[in-house]
Amino acid sequence: MCAMEVRELDMKEMSTMIQSKVVSEVSNQIQSLLRSLETTTLDIAITGESGAGKSTFINAIRDVGDEEPGAAKTGVTETTMVTEGYPHPKLPTVQLWDLPGIGTPNFQASEYLQQVNFEKYDFYIVLASGRFRENHADLARSIKAMNKNFYFVRSKIDQDMEACKRRKKTNFSEAQVLNEMREDCIRSLEKVGVEDPKVFLLSSFELHKYDFQKLHSTLVDELTGQKRHVLLLSLPNITAEVIEKKKESLKRHVWKKALSTCIISVLPNHPVDCSIPMLIESLSSYQKHFGLDDESLLALSRRTNATPGNLKCQIKSMLGKDLSEHKVQTVLKDAAQSGQMVASLVRSRVPILSHIVSGGISFVAAYTLLNSALDEFCQDTQRVLKTAFGEEEVDMDQPYGVPDPGYFYFD
Repeated sequence: MCAMEVRELDMKEMSTMIQSKVVSEVSNQIQSLLRSLETTTLDIAITGESGAGKSTFINAIRDVGDEEPGAAKTGVTETTMVTEGYPHPKLPTVQLWDLPGIGTPNFQASEYLQQVNFEKYDFYIVLASGRFRENHADLARSIKAMNKNFYFVRSKIDQDMEACKRRKKTNFSEAQVLNEMREDCIRSLEKVGVEDPKVFLLSSFELHKYDFQKLHSTLVDELTGQKRHVLLLSLPNITAEVIEKKKESLKRHVWKKALSTCIISVLPNHPVDCSIPMLIESLSSYQKHFGLDDESLLALSRRTNATPGNLKCQIKSMLGKDLSEHKVQTVLKDAAQSGQMVASLVRSRVPILSHIVSGGISFVAAYTLLNSALDEFCQDTQRVLKTAFGEEEVDMDQPYGVPDPGYFYFD
């Protein structure tokens, strides 16, 4: 961390939102902003015919194995008779809802949506393991009439690929087969009256393949605000783009955490040294979001051929290897000593920092520590996934296309 940086985007947001010079007022405002992030809900409805793999898909999106505690029940017969919610293991405000199957002979889409309490869901994912049929189209039209977004997922693509390989032993092209399947799904939906259907081909056992990245990008693009943020945090870390977008979303809120740790120690009834535990709590949450905590590494090792020890060896960042009070204090002290010039600039834009002893320095040090940790945890995660899945799965050198955020920086 040789350069002190404050993004211009963050400077503008802080100077616009934080106008008060009263410490208690600013503290309450920041705490309210952070609480709203932690309490934002996201409810995702998963529906489809019996045997489409709804429960397995729910487990895969939550990064939970089918036999792990809290997993949605899976089986060869219909196991979902009533609507059941499955909270994300690390973000309990995010829930995936396993809805009853839609394949009954007397299925009526409008009645079905009323029965499952359609208003509560932010969007719907409609699964099919074969061709999409009239029931799927009826459901889509009813969802659209209620101003909700929906997405078609053709599941179990890995099985289809294996079957095609056996049939076309000498003339098999995965890209061609996938394109043909996608076009066939689109045609079948258009034939029964669905306009411009969004179809994604997925395997719940190999999320890193096929159309998961397209589905992820579409969902992120069509959500806004804090719901977009919690969706990004909830997605499994299986592609370089997911990891990068998750990091950028977390960075948008670093200034709030840094400002909170800066001012809380000067409030009455708060210990002077409470900033270090607060920073450790934030850093620990970052580790969990990137799957770098011990529990996540153990779960990843169970699903791959890598041992927990081999995965942990890929964590090279200083705070990733040692998230102790002593290490955080050391890094924070180094950042504070290097941040004099940028601290003066921040104080001129955010008045409250001029009313706290060493306010500018404290803020810049915490801000730099958290931002640098996110960059390093992101790199750690890419190395871990390369070890777990192999070189071809996560390209660390892949250009992400993230725009230059704009920085104030001083060496």
